[in-house]
Amino acid sequence: MYDVIISSPLKREIHTANIINSANKEIIIDERLRERDPGSLSGKSLEVINREEYWNYYSKIQYGTSENIKEFFNRVKDFLDDLKTKDYENVIIVAHSGVSKAFYGYFNGINDGKFLNLGLNNCEVKEYIL
Repeated sequence: MYDVIISSPLKREIHTANIINSANKEIIIDERLRERDPGSLSGKSLEVINREEYWNYYSKIQYGTSENIKEFFNRVKDFLDDLKTKDYENVIIVAHSGVSKAFYGYFNGINDGKFLNLGLNNCEVKEYIL
């Protein structure tokens, strides 16, 4: 059983949170769970970037006005650090593949900094102990 669901503010995540809320628990919307902001890359073909570099924590390349990966990871880290202070036993988090990459970095370390293939697939579940 879960205590609460915390969701990204995007419509599809809120929709998913409502679908999986079988216990009719509180759903909290948290802006820090937004996907990495692509900025001026929004709506553009994936061919305009090197995806390996875009998801490389140590990359020096800035793609347009996209959110810097370190700032993005810090935003998610702030969320997880804050979650540690709450009195929850079990939390369901509904977010995005990029957020799951930041979760991976938080729980497993940054290591080589390559996160392209470390996110979750659609509807994939991962359990972490905070």
